[in-house]
Amino acid sequence: MSSGSVLQKRLLASSVWAIVASSGLHAQLASAHGYVSDPPSRDFACKQGLNVGCGQPIYEPQSVGEAAKGFPQLGPADGKIASGGVRSDFSSLDEQTANRWHLTPIAGRDVAFEWYYTEGHKTTKWEYFISKSGWNPNAMLSRASFDAEPFCKVDGQGKPARGDGLPTHGAAPTKHQCSLPADRSGQHVILGVWTVDDTAAAFYKVMDVDIQSDGGTDPEWPRVGTITPHSDLQVGDKVKARAFIGGTESEAHSVGISVDNPEEGVAANWAFKLAQRINETQSQIQAGQRDEEGNAHPIKGANPIFANVASGVTNYELDIQGKAIDDSYLHLHDLKADYALKDGKTSVDFTVMTNRKLQVTSRLFNDQNQQVGHVRQQVDAATAPVVLQAESSAGKHLLKVVGVDKTGRVMLQHEREVQLIDRGDVDYQYEYPNSMIEYKAGTRVLQSKTGEVFECKPFPAEGWCKIYSPGANHYEPGVGSHWSDAWEKR
Repeated sequence: MSSGSVLQKRLLASSVWAIVASSGLHAQLASAHGYVSDPPSRDFACKQGLNVGCGQPIYEPQSVGEAAKGFPQLGPADGKIASGGVRSDFSSLDEQTANRWHLTPIAGRDVAFEWYYTEGHKTTKWEYFISKSGWNPNAMLSRASFDAEPFCKVDGQGKPARGDGLPTHGAAPTKHQCSLPADRSGQHVILGVWTVDDTAAAFYKVMDVDIQSDGGTDPEWPRVGTITPHSDLQVGDKVKARAFIGGTESEAHSVGISVDNPEEGVAANWAFKLAQRINETQSQIQAGQRDEEGNAHPIKGANPIFANVASGVTNYELDIQGKAIDDSYLHLHDLKADYALKDGKTSVDFTVMTNRKLQVTSRLFNDQNQQVGHVRQQVDAATAPVVLQAESSAGKHLLKVVGVDKTGRVMLQHEREVQLIDRGDVDYQYEYPNSMIEYKAGTRVLQSKTGEVFECKPFPAEGWCKIYSPGANHYEPGVGSHWSDAWEKR
């Protein structure tokens, strides 16, 4: 294919998606979302905690990958296939290296794809593409990474994704039974494309897999696991390959290492060290990529583990133990017991204090455990304000605040109950301190910090209602040291 024709197709794809967005079809599809739950798509593996450093996809796996339908002629641009290329806050999924993502093992050639839909729209078809034999896992995902034709197709017949007469929300009642190409084994990416029937869009979902086919494998040395390095570690952390025989751990065949320096903490390096340690200490276990003679050689990346049948070992699991940091803390301050709602919206404000550089994510859930608001920010060993915008109804809510360090591990977390109170029946003109220049005698304001309404007193006190200075807000209603000189609580 000429470079000119490739450019034309990319421009056409961009133009089609621009038409989709401008025509409002994107808004129509806003509730038509889903993901592959088994084997987990890259976004859902983020939500499960199998992948780290994902960002927003943790909270919205069902929204990832929405783009123009018509792959491979249309659809996401090369390099943006995993994210869909429309939302920049999903772009972390476009990172592509041999050790960046968790690999789901697939035994043999048969695979059953299971989807979960938050809104299963009418569907034209599902298609599954797979990366080519000899593909480069360290190169960006492009059309050239995949076979031009899908290895499996399922006709949607224009019906709802979950079928006629069924709720459109939930797991698919049937799985898509497919067979992988006979010449594929080891690390691959499968691209699932769900084409919606009554809009111009499709959903693109990539799955990172380790195809553990028995084709060409020494029956005396079956594959029993994989060292998958999907995150960096810190000095002092430990990794253990735990061996199991019939569901019982075998200490004799289990092997562990510790991270002794920052270089060893790099994901590819600790995987290499662990594979080497297995080969050095075990006679019936091998780890690494096999050569034509069947010998396993550790690499800086994903390393399969093979066990001689005489060992009795049936599988391996990785156990990562992070070094405890006893002096670390994350504290919440200035959190109020209740917050006022206006038109179903509120701002939950508080401060966090920590002695570590953390990514702090705050989420608010209603009594049905549905997320109604969230905010994420970097806090660098300091005290920082947090303002979480939420949309909900009155009642008890749960605030969850989680601090995560640069390696992606959960360091510290807190949960607090807060009440959202509907103040819609209380009349006020402004939310303090907005539009302060307009304040005069009789002006009513909502103090979001307390959820209470205050009325400015008449002359000569009304002048104090307009006095506000950060750090010296003596007349701030309900909060300042002299607030009652200027305001009356209603």
